[in-house]
Formats: sequence, C-alpha cells, structure tokens
Amino acid sequence: MKKLALALSVVAAMSSPVMAEGNAEAGKTKALVCSACHGVDGNSMIDMYPKLAGQHPSYLEKQLKEFRAAMQTGGKQGRMDPIMGSMAIGLSDQDIADLAAFYSSQKLIVADVADVPAAGESLYKGGDMARGITSCIACHGPDAKGMAAAGFPALGGQHANYIKIQLTKFREKSRNNDMNGMMQDIAKKLTDADMEALSKYISSIK
Repeated sequence: MKKLALALSVVAAMSSPVMAEGNAEAGKTKALVCSACHGVDGNSMIDMYPKLAGQHPSYLEKQLKEFRAAMQTGGKQGRMDPIMGSMAIGLSDQDIADLAAFYSSQKLIVADVADVPAAGESLYKGGDMARGITSCIACHGPDAKGMAAAGFPALGGQHANYIKIQLTKFREKSRNNDMNGMMQDIAKKLTDADMEALSKYISSIK
C-alpha cells in the first residue's frame, strides 16, 4: 500500500501543471516581510517556526498555495494556519514562485544537538514493524533531504520543536494536506515519547 502511495505521488508530481518560474533575487525582496519569523536567510531563530533555507522549491510552493487556498475556502481546502494564511492570501503565483526560489537557494544552518536519543535514530531508520510504523528513511532518505519529485520535504537540521508540532498536528488531523494521508497514518501510531525522540534525531542530521 505504501509503495502504491509513493508511486501515485510521483506520478502526481510529474503530471502537475507547469508552475511559474521563480526569481530568487525578486524573492529576496519579497521575503523581507517573512524575516521576523523565518530569519533573513530562511534560518529561523524561533524554534516553533520552520527553517526554510535549502527546502525544495516545489514543496515550498505547495505549502504557500495551500495556506492561500485554506483562507480562500474557509478551511475547506488546503492547509489552515491563521498566521501563514494571512501572509499567503495576498500572494500571486509569481510571488510564491519567487519566494520558493529564494529560500531554496539559501544554505541551511544545522546546529549541534546534544544527547540525541537512540530511539529516534532507530525509528527514523527502521520504523517499528510491530506497531506498523514505516521508517522515515523510506520517504525522506538517509540524509533527510527528502525527495522533491515525490513531494517529500527535506527534514534534516529542522528545529526539533517545529517537527514535533507538525507530527502532533498530523496525529490530531488538524493538518491533513499530506499525500494520501501518509503522515497522518504514521503519526497516529506515534507516542509523545516517539515524537520527542524522532524530532530531536532529525534535527541533528546534517
């Protein structure tokens, strides 16, 4: 089932409409308003907000368009978030492409993480077959750089707190814009301790 979902996500990515070509220099100017939360170069200093530097441009575009869609449809479509929705509602497709081009061109800064839980590494690399938990490495890769063509984001070096927040949202289904519900299916099987360990391990991957 998971292999089928992966195949479908790749096909969907390959058959999606042609997106506007982003201009990183234009995006740099447009990103100034984003810097308070995400940093001037996409390396957020606030751990509840994601680092955007080095993320796949296609993934960034998808999220911004879904924040915008949620505001336009009253949450019936897309990804609902009051803060990001209000930021994205006024963006054109070109604005979004430019922002994605800028952030993806920036270098991610990964901080050293002390006392990385072995349980987090074990779950990331091997999952837990007894509980039906698929390994994270299957979609996000051994280096946690994700797979752009399939729509899987880069995770390595991301703030542990942000990762934990998103896993919790997937588990609670308050975030449901994942392909075929894959992340919701995994997150509902994770305990709080699992999320804590996984988040800390992922944040340490360089």
